[in-house]
Amino acid sequence: MHLIFNKLNIHSVVHNFNSGPSILPKEVFEQASQSILNFNNSGLSILEIGHRTPLFQAVVDEAIATARELMQLDAEHEILFLHGGASTQFFQIPMNLLNENETAAYLDCGIWGTKAAKEAKVFGNVEIVASSKDKNYTYIPKDYVLPAGAKYFHCTSNNTVEGTQMHALPDTDIPLVADMSSDILSRVIDFNRYDLIYAGAQKNIGAAGVNLVIVKKDLLGKVSRKLPSMMDYRQHIEAGSLLNTPPVFAVYVCMLTLRWLKQQGGIPAIEKLNDEKAALLYDTLDSLPVFRPTVAKEDRSKMNVVFVMDNPDLEKEFLSLCKDNGMVGIKGYRTVGGFRASLYNALPLASVRALTGLMKDFANKKA
Repeated sequence: MHLIFNKLNIHSVVHNFNSGPSILPKEVFEQASQSILNFNNSGLSILEIGHRTPLFQAVVDEAIATARELMQLDAEHEILFLHGGASTQFFQIPMNLLNENETAAYLDCGIWGTKAAKEAKVFGNVEIVASSKDKNYTYIPKDYVLPAGAKYFHCTSNNTVEGTQMHALPDTDIPLVADMSSDILSRVIDFNRYDLIYAGAQKNIGAAGVNLVIVKKDLLGKVSRKLPSMMDYRQHIEAGSLLNTPPVFAVYVCMLTLRWLKQQGGIPAIEKLNDEKAALLYDTLDSLPVFRPTVAKEDRSKMNVVFVMDNPDLEKEFLSLCKDNGMVGIKGYRTVGGFRASLYNALPLASVRALTGLMKDFANKKA
């Protein structure tokens, strides 16, 4: 939720439900804005400091230390801030982990899992262990069997487009790899159970242009192919995420966002708020016949709430109403249609209350 000033100089509220790049804490915007003019009273902008100077090294050190603390990671896991979004990891992961004659297991629960599996096929064999494509990705498959000897199992913990979320993992000794781009740091989980986690920053961590990667060290160095230096996780680990010039400003925004999350009470505190926001919106949707959630109840995402209306004309009218009331980013993804409200960590409860209030008023008028 943000305040803006229109041409009449009267402030109004904007409720940011964008799926990514998305809302960040107000405090982060303020600190980041100041740093563009004068970073830490250095007389220099964050945009012009050297990435190998003590000024920026302190930023990287705090970002890594705070992420490790928030996620309670053990010493076997390394934290990296790398160029690109999650899509870069679709090929960097199999390049580092999968030989041509080996098999990786992939769970197909939406557009991003499908794209990840496609890229992995360039480097080795891919077995789709289960898919929810038969119902337009509106549920998470269960009771699937992972192939013996698979190098790793890849899943998408939260499907941003389709609005589903994994609430359980298979019981397996196969290394676990997860795309957590849209629910990273939103709920308490055992992060150490995963062998590799990756997340584009632009939803719960910071600004677009940087990717958080958490990797267990003993997973690496087992492929026979030669790796380009910039694609080799081991070299990035050795260089402390400074193998080449990083996206300095984006990493700084990540550091500020991680610091903010710690100040809020960490992941347990933000999970409590996220549960409240999701419960309010889903309870409202379930109580209003004019709206229809698309996802199986047991697989609903607490980050991306997807819903439709059976009357297309009403959808256009409601979307226009949302726009008139400062609701930004409500329109659903083009392959799904309808609506999507993203409830990321920085979104205040007040924005969800404003949306549900609008929904109730609209439904009462159309009943």
